[in-house]
Amino acid sequence: MSPPAMAADYAADGGAPPDRRLDGDLAALGDFAERLTQVKPGLPSRIQADPADVEQGLAKLVLTLVELLRRLLEKQAIRRIEAGSLSDEEIERMGDTFLKLDRKMTELKEVFGLRDDDLNLNLGPLGDLM
Repeated sequence: MSPPAMAADYAADGGAPPDRRLDGDLAALGDFAERLTQVKPGLPSRIQADPADVEQGLAKLVLTLVELLRRLLEKQAIRRIEAGSLSDEEIERMGDTFLKLDRKMTELKEVFGLRDDDLNLNLGPLGDLM
């Protein structure tokens, strides 16, 4: 960092020397880490690694990603149809493909005991994925 930039930082922080600013940053970081441990106090202290649960969890994740991609592709297809950039044959082929994908998704959800509501990811403060 150039000396003028350091001086500007020094002045912006009320004239505190860099080592004192670092102490304040570390204290704030410690406070933040403490708050993070209190966010979900009900979380288990151990991970349950039951093979059946792992398989269903992996299936849920994969099917959620496939559903997200399907929705994105479907929106793109609709945009292209509305723009007139697809032939009737291409539109028919895409419709068939989306129907086959829907059938396969229904089949896989049944195999793994999942519902449509299960295919979502909670992104914390950002909300649900879908």
